Amino acid sequence: MREQDFIPKQFLNKVEKGEVTWKSPSNIALVKYWGKKENQIPANPSVSFTLKNCKTTTKMEFQKKPEPSATFDFELYFEGKKKEDFKPKIQQFFERIEQYAPFLKDYKLTIDTENSFPHSSGIASSASGMSALALCVMSLEKELNPELSTLAEITNEAFFYRKASFLARLGSGSACRSLEGELIEWGEHKNIPGSSDLFGIKYPFEIDEVFKSFQDTILLVDKGQKQVSSSVGHKLMHGHPFAEERFAQAHSNLDKLKQVFASGNLEEFIAIVESEALTLHAMMMSSNPYFILMKPNTLEIINKIWEFRESTKTPICFTLDAGANVHLLYPEKHKEKVLEFIKNELVAYCEKGQYICDQVGKGAEKLN
Repeated sequence: MREQDFIPKQFLNKVEKGEVTWKSPSNIALVKYWGKKENQIPANPSVSFTLKNCKTTTKMEFQKKPEPSATFDFELYFEGKKKEDFKPKIQQFFERIEQYAPFLKDYKLTIDTENSFPHSSGIASSASGMSALALCVMSLEKELNPELSTLAEITNEAFFYRKASFLARLGSGSACRSLEGELIEWGEHKNIPGSSDLFGIKYPFEIDEVFKSFQDTILLVDKGQKQVSSSVGHKLMHGHPFAEERFAQAHSNLDKLKQVFASGNLEEFIAIVESEALTLHAMMMSSNPYFILMKPNTLEIINKIWEFRESTKTPICFTLDAGANVHLLYPEKHKEKVLEFIKNELVAYCEKGQYICDQVGKGAEKLN
């Protein structure tokens, strides 16, 4: 599909007012996306687990304006309180999607959003938040034009999610991987049919049952604001001395994961996922300027994980986002044993002893 396929041709219905609510999850990348081109195009493909519990719920109320307007008109609330400092990011998002959702300027919008996880908990809320908002926008478009798809090869429902992913990407790149589950791939890859830089797709190959209920316990090492934002970090991949090798590595690891996901080979899964996490941070530490987002307790936890895996032969592993927190990944059947390990040995390295239990989920859910 091309970008122009997402530009609406006509609207069949008149809609004066209404509201829609979507709940959309965060996700955790296994093969990392780091570095992007213009218009939120990834420099390399990625694949992620969709999460189940870490979600953003967004309600969007819409009221038709009496007269046409050249501006976006919206109020934004976070957990019931006006949030003016969030508005510039939403304004930028609406400007980016204007040609794909031109009807937004016809409405006065009230957006009310909240997270299921604590604010400033270190969980990236841009993926869940932007995907939930994109789904609300698409629900309004569907009311205006129930026949969304003009393409013979794609159903209305499939087009709905594909365009929602396309829009979400323009708000936050990783948000395009949060709409469906359990595994979502984003970015063009020669050996993954249907893959695109424009939107995420459900992983198209066989997935062993062990991965469909995988657990993700998020160990909150540092809940403070990062010294370098992800947006800045992505830009530092331009001219990075190891960028091309890194992008090739991501393509290669996606090829290797095809057999891993199909067979349930946990040993190889662990090797790829941990290598990807450390490579992500190696790119940060070797950029110009260089920076470090891991904290001493991040490394303490990683070493404890390695020791526990070696001594008990329990197939646990870690991954990292662009921050200090550690995502501890493991099969569901080892949950009781791993949670005991966390309480006994890892919680001491978490800020205020906090961690969040999550697992692989199915994707977003419409609430009304």
